[in-house]
Amino acid sequence: MDEGQNIMMRKAFDLLVIVLGAALAAIGFNLFLIPHGLLSGGISGIAMIIGYITPLNISLLYLLFNLPIIIWGFFVLGKRFITLSVISVALTVWFMQLVPERAITSDTVISAIFGGVVIAIGTGISLRIGGSTGGFDIIGSIVTRKTDFSLGMLLFGLNGFVIVALAYAQQEWTSALYSMLCIYISGKVVDTIHIRHIKVTLFIITHNKDKLLEKMLLLPRGVTLLKAEGAFSHHESDLLMTVTTRYELAELRKIIKETDPHAFVNIVETVGVLGQFRRGKEA
Repeated sequence: MDEGQNIMMRKAFDLLVIVLGAALAAIGFNLFLIPHGLLSGGISGIAMIIGYITPLNISLLYLLFNLPIIIWGFFVLGKRFITLSVISVALTVWFMQLVPERAITSDTVISAIFGGVVIAIGTGISLRIGGSTGGFDIIGSIVTRKTDFSLGMLLFGLNGFVIVALAYAQQEWTSALYSMLCIYISGKVVDTIHIRHIKVTLFIITHNKDKLLEKMLLLPRGVTLLKAEGAFSHHESDLLMTVTTRYELAELRKIIKETDPHAFVNIVETVGVLGQFRRGKEA
């Protein structure tokens, strides 16, 4: 399979993921949250609260409120990210017209839990392939682009602030508390799927230094080269140290396995990184 076919398959896969993410978001809204008057927070939450107290359509409000954030994201995050986000928002609006607003359970707590999980899966897989479901996801992606913040917990903070403000304005706290449960669970699930902020350090002992370095530097990631000696055998080896993200770890493992299957690799989770570190491919 040539490079052109690989690119086309990748684009088709990304589009399929965006469609699935949008469908899950619409299902979460229309089958779990909206029938119980719950809020998802953020832009969708603002659209919901206005839709609850006015005859305006929630899905159309969701689209309208996303437009200025999408424009901002275009200049900061790039064309690909925003293109996928626009497709996601449009598909979410379309799916919300198709999925009936009908509660599949009368239990508000269960609806809050499962609504949060379903929406978070849709959000997480969209973020995983370099897109988003719009709204605060775009704002969160802008903020975490140059930091190591947990995106899920950042979204929880942003969404929670909106919900508390709306609850205070309406003096209706029961739905707000259920909604806070929903977005907290949603944030945790997003962080389980979207792991760009998690860094790992690899210590690689190899006898095939040159070929391994040649491939590793194509990622690109900085690599530190050290000399090592076995305490028992006294044989000299090369020790390569690099810091990467959990997203890129699978690709790096493949490179090591193909280049030097006998290399000894120690992978440890990194608490933090100071200094220059490329936090992911630009959109």
